[in-house]
Amino acid sequence: MNQVLVLSVSTAVLAFLSFFHVYSEGADISALNDDMAQSTVIYDANGEVASKISALKNEGIKIEDVPEHVKNAVIAIEDHRFYEHDGVDLVGISRAFVQNVKAGSIVEGGSTITQQLTKNALLTSEKTYKRKLEEFFMAREIEKQYSKDEIMQMYLNRIYFGNGSWGIKEAAMGYFGKNVQDLSVSEAAMLAGLIKAPSALDPHKNYDKAVERRNLVLQMMNTHGFIEEKEYNEAVAEKIVLNEKGGDPLRGRYPFYVDHVIDEAIKKYGLTQEEVLTSGLQIYTELDVTMQSAVEATYAKDELFPEGTEKQIVQSGAVLVDPKSGGIRALVGGRGEHVFRGYNRATQLKAQPGSTMKPLAAYAPALEEGWGVTDMLKDEEMEFKDYKPHNYNDKYKGEVPMYEALRDSLNVPSVWLLDEIGIAKGMESVEKFGIQLDPKNDRNLGLALGGLSTGVSPVKMAEAYSAFANNGERHETHAITKIVDKEGNTIAEYKGKKSKAISKETAEKMTTMLMGVVEDGTGKGAKIPGRELAGKTGSTQVPIEGVKGTKDQWFVGYTPQLVGAVWVGYDKTDKEHYLTTTSSEGAALIFKDFMSEALKNTKAESFNVPPLSKYIEEHKRQQRAKSVKELESRVKKESEKIKKQWEAAKKKLNKKKEVPKDKPEKKKEKEEEKTPEAAATTNTGNNDTNDSGDTNDTGGAGDTGGEGDTGGAGDTGGEGDTGGEGDTGGTGGEGDTGGTGDTGGEGDTGDTGGTGG
Repeated sequence: MNQVLVLSVSTAVLAFLSFFHVYSEGADISALNDDMAQSTVIYDANGEVASKISALKNEGIKIEDVPEHVKNAVIAIEDHRFYEHDGVDLVGISRAFVQNVKAGSIVEGGSTITQQLTKNALLTSEKTYKRKLEEFFMAREIEKQYSKDEIMQMYLNRIYFGNGSWGIKEAAMGYFGKNVQDLSVSEAAMLAGLIKAPSALDPHKNYDKAVERRNLVLQMMNTHGFIEEKEYNEAVAEKIVLNEKGGDPLRGRYPFYVDHVIDEAIKKYGLTQEEVLTSGLQIYTELDVTMQSAVEATYAKDELFPEGTEKQIVQSGAVLVDPKSGGIRALVGGRGEHVFRGYNRATQLKAQPGSTMKPLAAYAPALEEGWGVTDMLKDEEMEFKDYKPHNYNDKYKGEVPMYEALRDSLNVPSVWLLDEIGIAKGMESVEKFGIQLDPKNDRNLGLALGGLSTGVSPVKMAEAYSAFANNGERHETHAITKIVDKEGNTIAEYKGKKSKAISKETAEKMTTMLMGVVEDGTGKGAKIPGRELAGKTGSTQVPIEGVKGTKDQWFVGYTPQLVGAVWVGYDKTDKEHYLTTTSSEGAALIFKDFMSEALKNTKAESFNVPPLSKYIEEHKRQQRAKSVKELESRVKKESEKIKKQWEAAKKKLNKKKEVPKDKPEKKKEKEEEKTPEAAATTNTGNNDTNDSGDTNDTGGAGDTGGEGDTGGAGDTGGEGDTGGEGDTGGTGGEGDTGGTGDTGGEGDTGDTGGTGG
């Protein structure tokens, strides 16, 4: 009987061992992989960590970066024979069984770290004998294929520490705001203690229990020789300081900028979103955290923006760009709650740019074609075939100098100028500034006022205006400078694309005129005290009949070192949602708020271009010279007119003086009788005429003088004298200032009139 029992037990043990061996050999652990999922780190322009992004619940860390006391804390409390067993610790299981029997309940577990890894990574949480057997077999297979360090690395990166923290790296940051490398022995012990019951021992909720558990871990570390008595006492006495903010403070920072970085990595460098979020990349960018914070602070000030409705808030997007590199320094894509990779109004917007297009489509190309800053442009109601633009206030000046038309954002002169240089030149110019046009639908004079078929974004407008700030050279806007993978290999790098938009001379003239817009024109709301700023406002009308308001507001401006663009409006404009203010009252003020703050730590620089006052004085000189020339022309015409009148009068007089042939002697006697008196009268007339020419600048009209000459043909010399005065006065009366001094009395014509007398 005993032999049968022994044989039966032996057969059962042999069968179990055979089954154990076969099942163990066939255990599938292919789903377990040490992918070392890590957050992608975003670096700013100075090479400092600015933000982190990840799509995974846990973030990996390499085992060589984990301090010994952190590993030892986990081993001491969870599996102190970790380096001795082969995945299943039979000694540990036996010890746990005995302890549990003595206690009458489960007080100690027998699972090894390898078994826990198996359960968390490969199996379900169901508590069945089948799952337990699978755990045994898979644990042994894992030990065959991976080293102890690899197993420990996978375990620390996958275990749950509570409070939403998966993995030791996230737990260290979440509970203490530290990197794993910076954890103290006491902090490491507290994290290790959480593994058993992360929710119940959460120090944020149950601080005393968490400390009690920490002390047990420290005791186990001392018992198993991981720390000395002195170190144990110091760790027990250490006060735990928790990170009340929770989570990684860098995770989720600058969300709109990060969204654009992801988009750029995908569209420009061919990465997938999963690769960007899970591959532990290091992405180096053009981000300036001071400027980014400045723009974000502005967008947190609701009082700067028009009030919306319950259905829609007034939206906006803004960007700051370095004109010398095209690097995007700051970017905010909207107001309100951020949505991951949602609609980014700074980069994805397609809105009509309004008058901000005038410098690109009309004024810059005109200067390139030889037009001058002071050249006169027509400003009167006119129609161009089937297009009839209007000035904003429906007022017209007849003609205005170019700088004034731009300063006051007059529409008609801009359209007239584009018509003068040709629509082809305007379109070519806009595309040189980096804005793509539809060759068919955008080929119209409405281009001068921003009438585009698809619209533009703030980042595109900032890129275009950067050419004005950079001597006519335009750099492609970009956020990413370099992408490095987790092995340290550079997998993408910005090479730099630049092109010539306009000449340096044209860029300087445009800057001078655009400074005038800010100083005395429509952009005064953006003026920053102590800084030279150039820029342009822009707005579009609501395209709904019967509704008078603004659909889009723009301001694009720049200093020598920074270009900014801002758009304000509703995502969907309708009869209830439109703006009632102008860009000078809305967008310009928002621009000023973030631009002044973004530049507060930078030295004010000068454009080193001629001031607009120089061109204004030049224009005044030109106008004075033009007036004088016109006066001289009128004087000449009047002189010629008077000369003709005199010649006619002279002929008439000569006819009257002809002596009849039958009484020559008698006529001669009469003339001799009158000679002394006539001579005296003639001399007096000459003197009076000269005196009148010098003094009587405000004399009568020229025509009257002419009539005087005619009158001088009478028998009395006095009337001739009067005629001479009329001649002189008429010439002087043509001047804008009542004869213009010597010019008015310059009438040698007057002398001639006197002689005529």
